[in-house]
Amino acid sequence: MTAAGRATAVAHPNIALIKYWGNADADLRLPSNGSISMTLSGLETRTSVAFVQGLPSDRVTIGGQPAQPQAAARVSRVLDRVRSLAGIPRPADVDSVNSFPTAAGIASSASAFAALACAAAAAAGLDLEAPDLSRLARLGSGSACRSLFGGYVEWLPGSDDASSFSVQIAPPEHWDLVDVVAVVSRAPKEVGSSEGHRRADTSPLQAGRVREAPLRLAACRRAILEKDFSALAEIVEQDSDLMHEVMRTSMPPLDYASPVTQALRSAVRSWRATGLTVAYTQDAGLNLHLLCPASASKEVAERVRSFPGVLELLVAGPGGPPRVTKADDSG
Repeated sequence: MTAAGRATAVAHPNIALIKYWGNADADLRLPSNGSISMTLSGLETRTSVAFVQGLPSDRVTIGGQPAQPQAAARVSRVLDRVRSLAGIPRPADVDSVNSFPTAAGIASSASAFAALACAAAAAAGLDLEAPDLSRLARLGSGSACRSLFGGYVEWLPGSDDASSFSVQIAPPEHWDLVDVVAVVSRAPKEVGSSEGHRRADTSPLQAGRVREAPLRLAACRRAILEKDFSALAEIVEQDSDLMHEVMRTSMPPLDYASPVTQALRSAVRSWRATGLTVAYTQDAGLNLHLLCPASASKEVAERVRSFPGVLELLVAGPGGPPRVTKADDSG
């Protein structure tokens, strides 16, 4: 077999501060509402792509194991767009590995498809701008379009493929927030986010959540730019709770809350009421993200580490954009 091009890219997951939940167009992964996130340093996905003559079809390996058919199909969809843009007919050999739990509510698909988009474009010899890479990553995972930028990022929902991409609100150094991730389960979630998005519109609460999203986006954007943690805590917790209420009232319902998660959410509210600058947010998974200024991160981490039922901590500050670490166009 002969390789037409190779590249390896590293990308970071992100934590959504204003959530993406539900699609206006499921095929293009156009979101029902815009979202805002913080890219996370330290946690990463490393993905290598080589377009190889002689492979019968795309070969996708995730964490050292062959990808499940559904996951492989999502990867091939991104590769098909790259092949179309570059005029490359060859299948690809893709190898991807995470430094953190996969499919457990820590946005592993965001970093995975951001890394895939960058590595595949580089391997194909495409020189794409960040918004174009963001659109490409979105085809595999909606939240991946936010991981194409560092720091604080907003996904503009758009109305078609060309207008739905992410932009940076502020760079990583703008605000030294820390995300203390309380890992209460390392197991992949039973119902994935893609299925959850499909169920969103069956909830009687979804239409109201989407209708009021621009107000929450504006409040979150303002809190980030002004570095107002109190305002951020209020809007982030409200938005997270709204998304999970939509999940619980969908048909069939989804509930990503364990007794540990529920107890920890209550503890966070109590800690903040007594002076600790901390807030929670929860993506589609059991694990809880505790946001705090860097100055409070040691105290937050100590309290979470000793909290009953917490298996481990992951601690991340604002991260940067993806980087291509190796490229080889020989072969």
